[in-house]
Amino acid sequence: MMTTSIWENVIEGRLTHTLNEKIIIVKRFYGEDYGMVVGEIHNLCTNSSAFLPALRYLQGKADTFGGNFETQKRFSYFNYSNDEIKVPCGFLKEFPVSDSDRIAMESCNGVVVVSAIFNDHDKIRQPVGLGSQTLVDTCFFMFIDDITLQGLYDHKLIPQNSPDYKVGVWRIVKVFSEKLYENPAMNGVIPKYLVHRLFPHSKFSIWIDAKLQLMVDPLLLIHSLVVSKDVDMAISKHPYYVHTMEEAMATARWKKWSDIDGLTQQMETYCKNGLKPWTTDKLPYTTDVPDSALILRKHGLGSNLFSCLLFNELEGFNPRDQLGFAFVRDKMNPKLKLNMFEVEVFEKIVVEYRHNLKKTGNVKAVSSGGGVSKKTKRERSHGHLVLTDSSCQNYLLKMWGESHS
Repeated sequence: MMTTSIWENVIEGRLTHTLNEKIIIVKRFYGEDYGMVVGEIHNLCTNSSAFLPALRYLQGKADTFGGNFETQKRFSYFNYSNDEIKVPCGFLKEFPVSDSDRIAMESCNGVVVVSAIFNDHDKIRQPVGLGSQTLVDTCFFMFIDDITLQGLYDHKLIPQNSPDYKVGVWRIVKVFSEKLYENPAMNGVIPKYLVHRLFPHSKFSIWIDAKLQLMVDPLLLIHSLVVSKDVDMAISKHPYYVHTMEEAMATARWKKWSDIDGLTQQMETYCKNGLKPWTTDKLPYTTDVPDSALILRKHGLGSNLFSCLLFNELEGFNPRDQLGFAFVRDKMNPKLKLNMFEVEVFEKIVVEYRHNLKKTGNVKAVSSGGGVSKKTKRERSHGHLVLTDSSCQNYLLKMWGESHS
């Protein structure tokens, strides 16, 4: 019989297997392990007190979905010391989906798996290894825009005359994205970080980038990486970087975001407000840079607050979520209980594919707040950050081990 501890050994890489061997292991032992996991997660989902206290959200109307608050106003919400505080968390404009999709989203009251494809950037990939009860207890939602929907029509994956769409396990939700942000990446950030608001009755969630295929049952993942670790959130370490500034430099160098002036302003703002390179002083956090393609959450105060705060930073600067991750995590109060699992775990539970090569339109330099695309002077300077602020200089010296302070 396969006990929970052996299953966790498989997931966490202490036992190594090829992909086919792993799938055989999962299928072989569903009868013992899987039933226990389903029962425990079901009990948690029906115990609402396990997810209290509830976070309160700022209501109102604004020109952008998130309100695009000034920097110091955003930072003022990091210290959540009073349950009466209402935190800005998007939805200051309506999230434009159909009424039938909205009802389906609000009816999901257990575990939800969420992904998104905007600008026809990826293919829809079906999860592998689902248990017999998983489709009963788990919702699968894929958010798309008009461009992606047209691609599904062209490939005859969905009928054009249907009011609701489904491809395999995924319910397809069309977002009228022209009412949100100009940048498709920023529209994708909404389901990625505000999943707890889109699915207000769900108790756990898994965000999975559309470039990934899930290879392990989501209930087993939630149990192994979140429930059994007693954490708010689980996310993989980045395979290469430990410090936020390493990721920022790579973002500029590889032109993952072409507004270099904006990146510079973001990093200097964070340095001035206390961003530090990773050291052992930050333990139990083992790195400052995640691979955010897969995020597992318990929808409690810690995870919900972190997601709201980070979303506000993404709207304020750009949708590169790894850049604001450690700053928000380190500055927020109460502290986030976080499982940053090893890269080897990530590689066991998903398969990664390339994005679609075809590009539709020029979206690389569109601002996150919905403004017009602008080319900057530093954009033409070979993509290097030029950090002149003294606090960022101190960060770099400490990161490179040259600080004597």
